[in-house]
Amino acid sequence: MSRAPLRVLATILVALPLTAAAAGPERDRPVVAALDPERDPSTAAPFILEGQSWVSQKEFIESGGRCSTRPVDEEEALLIEEEVQSLLTERGGRWALVTGGTVNVYVHVINKGSGIANGDVPDSQVAAQISVLNAAYTASGWHFNVVSTDRTTNATWYTMTPGSMAERNAKAALRRGTADDLNIYTANIGQNLLGWATFPSDYKRSPLNDGVVVLYSSLPGGSAAPYNLGDTATHEVGHWMGLYHTFQGGCNGKGDYVNDTAAEKSPAFGCPNGRDSCPNKPGQDPITNFMDYTDDACMFEFTAGQDARMDAQFTAYRFGK
Repeated sequence: MSRAPLRVLATILVALPLTAAAAGPERDRPVVAALDPERDPSTAAPFILEGQSWVSQKEFIESGGRCSTRPVDEEEALLIEEEVQSLLTERGGRWALVTGGTVNVYVHVINKGSGIANGDVPDSQVAAQISVLNAAYTASGWHFNVVSTDRTTNATWYTMTPGSMAERNAKAALRRGTADDLNIYTANIGQNLLGWATFPSDYKRSPLNDGVVVLYSSLPGGSAAPYNLGDTATHEVGHWMGLYHTFQGGCNGKGDYVNDTAAEKSPAFGCPNGRDSCPNKPGQDPITNFMDYTDDACMFEFTAGQDARMDAQFTAYRFGK
């Protein structure tokens, strides 16, 4: 993390406010109105992504391809909440809650040869991706600064999957920095995945695994439409900052542990305006939230509660590590 001054609170807030909305800037892209195939099956159509075909976009989502960040069950989630509160209380006497700052980014472009078709994305696309991240996180006080971009030609690493030997070897060789530095790996990842990330709470037990992996063609201007505006990385960095999916826990329980994201039964896709999968809970589904599964053109915000959660998780698990 940059040693430039950080924005901090004067005291630790153990009970974090999670009710006021704090949407990030809506970018210059349309919110795509679309019928919801879940409500009207006649609207379902074949979904094709990077040459692979599914019966529908719903089938693609249900296949797990949108995000392969590991699930956190209720028991682990509760333990993490308790640990964060304990760490924040303990650290209150030494430093304040970090509420923003500059995160150093190390970008690792893994390819199988020269040229975009082989995953060797140009510096211009890397810069565009960082601009998308900064547009998404600026309202939360976070800024991302690329320290270096390296390029590695390795056909095995190029098609890495979560937990594979290829992933472990690539990260062991390439990862840079400490807990508060972000490592982004781009590749033609396998299993028809768009990306995955590690959580802040994972760092202590597996520091070399820390970071974000994304499909190279999901970068802005890539070919992975409708996921080619750069928000796969925005979504995965959200996990890296400590956020869960908006639909975690469905309509019951503590959900994503953020009070101002409406309960959501299942991931949304496309841009189903007016979707309300938990009608007995307040609010419509947060389809414009970066932590849902909607198309890139549909999502443009984090909430105040998500902002507060990112601050708490970063302070507890990343700052000063």
